[in-house]
Amino acid sequence: MRKKVLRRHPIQVTVNGEIYEVSVKPKKTLLDLLREDLDLTGTKRGCGNGECGACTVLLNGKPVNACLVLAVEADGKEIFTIEGLAEGAMLHPLQEAFIKYGAVQCGYCSPGMILTAKALLDENLRPSEREVKKAIAGNLCRCGGYNKIVKAILSVAAKKLPSGVV
Repeated sequence: MRKKVLRRHPIQVTVNGEIYEVSVKPKKTLLDLLREDLDLTGTKRGCGNGECGACTVLLNGKPVNACLVLAVEADGKEIFTIEGLAEGAMLHPLQEAFIKYGAVQCGYCSPGMILTAKALLDENLRPSEREVKKAIAGNLCRCGGYNKIVKAILSVAAKKLPSGVV
């Protein structure tokens, strides 16, 4: 019987501004790297096949399902997780809005929803309700709190507008 050799690949990733050098197996997902190796458990494991969005992180500023990205594909890239959003004890405006509007409910979808919303607002300071709904379409909320989520995101967008602009 032949012995199988499992190769590991050295990669370097920047996660929430911190540089990490790790050695990963070829089939390890970005989700597993974040949760198991870096102990960043805010990124949730959901369906495991890219359908629910619970594992959404920002990869070079774009929302991706971490369960579908191999860790080796993230080599040399910048990853942003929910843990990187708050600054110390100060919550990000999106996190505050989700709390204020009751958009957290069970909270399982919140990290992915918030990061998807951040990516939208980073590119579009004035999204319409329709654009917000389209942006979060890949993030499922099992509690059905979509109206509150959309209101929370739109409230942050409204605060970013210059005064007097609707």
